[in-house]
Amino acid sequence: MTADAVFAAALDTAQRTATAISQLSASEDVGLDTAYATQHALIARRLARGERITGIKLGFTSQAKAQQMGVHDVIIGTLTDAMRLDDGAAFDRRSAIHPRIEPEVAYLLAADIDGSDIDRPLSEVVAAVAPALEIIDSRYRDFRFSLADVVADNTSAAAYVIGPWTPFVQAGALDNRAVRLEVDGRIRATGSTAAILGDPGRAVAAAARLASRHGFTLRAGMVLLAGAATAAIPLPDHGMVEATITGLGRVTIRTHDGSDSLQEGTR
Repeated sequence: MTADAVFAAALDTAQRTATAISQLSASEDVGLDTAYATQHALIARRLARGERITGIKLGFTSQAKAQQMGVHDVIIGTLTDAMRLDDGAAFDRRSAIHPRIEPEVAYLLAADIDGSDIDRPLSEVVAAVAPALEIIDSRYRDFRFSLADVVADNTSAAAYVIGPWTPFVQAGALDNRAVRLEVDGRIRATGSTAAILGDPGRAVAAAARLASRHGFTLRAGMVLLAGAATAAIPLPDHGMVEATITGLGRVTIRTHDGSDSLQEGTR
């Protein structure tokens, strides 16, 4: 087996069993090309089990987070239908290793795009925009990783939920919208959409550029998660997590660790 196939098998098993593994870079010198090849092999395993690609996501779109990691560009990952949850649905905390959650801006692509489309007006390539929540869950021990590690691990993608869509032409400028992240009605983080590349709309051109460079395909109807608007917080064992973006509305997800259903069964 090639190195990327071996890495993909290890990461796939880690995700399916919710068991952390050592960082790939701890034992091998893993470059970015090998990391993206690993990610593609990892997604191929999921597709072989019947999953479908529903979109893509960007990482390190926050300048502060990028500087912390010592990187100078964003990274790209893949979303599948197995990661998608309905607004207000429940996420079983036991299916993840050490999950965190963050508020994002989601775009619905209106057209196929590639590296030649980076200068096209957003109104031509984006159909709608929505508030979103993403659950991230590194498959590495202690949630620690190098740039290549996190790319190989599909940018820590675990689950996502999309709030109500607003037609792009009605959404208005999104470069500085207030963002609030709450757990059971208590504010846990606040921020601005400006934290996403200065303007989340820039994520579309960034995604087109990265997709062309690293072998991704962006099709009409796909979702693009533009990046986090606040720092991620640990996902609670129980509770309601809600993100609100001014002018776009709110999106929620419930979380549990199985004890709720056990308690209900004993009442």
